[in-house]
This record gives sequence, C-alpha cells and structure tokens, in this order.
Amino acid sequence: MFSYRICTRAFPARRWLCPLSAAMLLFAAQAWADDPAIALTLEAATRQAVAQAPLLEARRTQQTSAHEEAARAGALPDPQLTVGIDNLAIQGPGAFTAGGDSMTMRTIGLSQVLPSQAKRQAQRDAAGANVEQAASTTAMTRLAIEQQVAAAWITAWGAHHEGQMLQAMRREWTVDVVVAEARLRGGTGSAADVLAMRMEALDLENRIDDATSRETQARAALGRWFGGPVNASLADAPDFAVLAHDEPTLLASLDRQGNLLDWPARERAAEAALAAARAEKHPEWSVGLNYGSRVRGLSDMVSLQVGVSLPLFTRNRQDRGISARAADLDAVHAEHDDARRQQAEAVQAAWAQWDALGRQARRHRDALLPQASDRAALALAAYRSGGDIQPLLEARRDEITHHTDYARMLTEYGRAWAALTYLLPEGDTP
Repeated sequence: MFSYRICTRAFPARRWLCPLSAAMLLFAAQAWADDPAIALTLEAATRQAVAQAPLLEARRTQQTSAHEEAARAGALPDPQLTVGIDNLAIQGPGAFTAGGDSMTMRTIGLSQVLPSQAKRQAQRDAAGANVEQAASTTAMTRLAIEQQVAAAWITAWGAHHEGQMLQAMRREWTVDVVVAEARLRGGTGSAADVLAMRMEALDLENRIDDATSRETQARAALGRWFGGPVNASLADAPDFAVLAHDEPTLLASLDRQGNLLDWPARERAAEAALAAARAEKHPEWSVGLNYGSRVRGLSDMVSLQVGVSLPLFTRNRQDRGISARAADLDAVHAEHDDARRQQAEAVQAAWAQWDALGRQARRHRDALLPQASDRAALALAAYRSGGDIQPLLEARRDEITHHTDYARMLTEYGRAWAALTYLLPEGDTP
C-alpha cells in the first residue's frame, strides 16, 4: 500500500542575511540549479531569491535615493549673484555709456532667500517620510518575494509528490491489467474487462502528465527568482501544522504586517504636507547686498535690501491650502483604518483556511486513504476469485481520486501556511 505523510520537521527561524552569507547563497543557488542531486529546501529557496532578486535591489537603490534627498532637505536655497548697470542715461551726449552720467554705476550683488524655519522643518519631515516609505516598501517587497517563492516551491513540491503517488498507483493498475488478461486467457474473463482496465490505465497516464506539467510550471516560477532553470530535487516540506505565531498574536500585530507597513510613512507624508501648508502663512525673508561702481572721481556705493513676503490675504490662499491638506490627512487616516480592517479579515480568513485544510489533510491521511486502499484490495481479491470487474474499477477510481485530492489538499495547506508564515518581516517578534 502506498502511504503519504506530512513531514514533521519544524521550519527553522529566519535570520537576516549578511553579505558573506548572501555570497554563499549565490554560489549555492548555482549548485542547486546545476546538480539535481542536491535537494533544495523551502528555506534555502526563499533566502536565495531574496539574496539576488533584482526587484529587491531596485528597492534598496530607491532607499539610497531617499536618504540622499533627505540629507539636503530643509537647506537654504542657493544664493543669487546679480550684475548690472543702474541709472543708465538714454538721452544726451552720454547716452548708453557707463560713464555718461554721474548717477550711472556698474553693480554686482548677492541675495539670499531665507525661508521660515517652519517651512524648512516641513521639508525635512517630508523627506523623512520618504525615507520611511522607501524602507517599508523594501520590507514589503521582501515579504512579497518570500511569499511568491514559498508558494511556487510548495506547488512544485505538491505536484511532484502527486505524481509519485500516481506512479505508485500505476504499478497497481498494471497488476489489475495482468489479472484481467489472465482471466481472459483462462476463459473466466472477457475482452471488455481488459479494455476497461487499459482505458482506466490510460486515464491514469493523463493524470500523471498533468501533475508533471504543474510541477514544471511551478519550477519555472521558481526560476523567475533564481535567474535560471531549477533542476534540483526538492527536500521534505516543513511541518505545515506548526506556525511561528498564533491567531491572536497576528491580529495584535496588524500594523507590522506586509500590507500595512507603509501606512505610517503615508501618514507622516500627509502630516508634513499639512505642516508645509501652514508654513505658507509664515513670512519669508530675503536679504541682498549690492556694490555699485561709479565713474572715476565719484565714490562707489553699497546698497543693502531686506525683503519680506506679506501673506495678507490668507482666507482664499493659504487657508484653503491648509484645509485641503488637512482633508488629505483625514483621508489617509480613514484609509489606514480601512486597510487595517481588511488585513484583519485576511488574517482571519487565512487562519480559518489553514486550520480547516489541516484537519482535512489529517483525515485523508489517517482514515480515507487507508480505507480506499483496503477497499481496492478487497475488490481486487473478489475479482481474482471470479467476481465482476465493475467494483474493482470503481474502487480504483476512488482510490486515485482520494490520493489526488490529498496531494492537492497538502499543496493548498502549505500555501495557506506560507501566507501566515510570511506576514511579518524577518526578525519581527510581536
């Protein structure tokens, strides 16, 4: 009898990759891709994908960009250098000449705009929000990659073991065909029985081909993250019955889960925009210094100017901008609350699915599969003794169906496990 069990090995805790371990994983990935004899574990697959994913590298580069922008946020604008001619005569003998009039002078000046401290602080806050947004996006991308790789690995693993189960059933169908042919030769069977057995055997081959195709497709999905074909055999799956956190813990840590990681940064950005709008009501100062050179014999001159903006009509200008940004902030808060509720719903639904699939898988393993095998054995014995072939065909069909359902159920069970396992960033302990 062909039996199948859930692997009871616990899934090890994930750790942050250091540059050395990342390099080692790059080397190991090539070994996995080239040597089918080296079994690829789920943990190794997710770590390798994270170590070399171009998308994650793009997110890290965006983080660097955000840090560079934050370093210059809130700085004073560049000073402005001016040159020119003041009081140039346009009439008379000295028209359009620098020395044609005693009031004409060549000038050079330097001016500096001095934004309010509130405006500069709002710029720094906005840049800090962008840095936080980039970091959270990187963490979200990492979790998404881990989830996709885990789903692909589990799908390939499930399809592979489904194919193994069906191949074991193929051996049993071969025995059935031999028995039918023996009865035909002995005169106690019929050609119709042999044809029926052979047709069912061909249907089994179709099922094996389908399982092989699904495994190939899942390996192609893995290759998308590995950067090449994945030919390695797959190691035993982790224990899908073991999760790092229970349901109440996950529901208490919604804001630290992948789909919600960037919401604090969004709120900070909206708050910075509101602060910038309020800063528009603060006067903006400027200072300038000009040096004027006059014709020979006349003294040069220096001019000093101080300017200030006058936000006098704030009702239809700055106040409306403040109201708009305040409304944006309220909208972000409301959307964050809605996203938190959606995530709570998703966690509860995923937990219910994982729990139900676990119970169903154990029921299949402990009861349905042994009973289906026993029924098929009894039907084969009855057929050997001269009984009708139909009960044997039905028993074999049911046995194949139960084994196929079990393999696909384990795959769904594993995917549900992965959805809950990769909710929190690596190293985050509620």
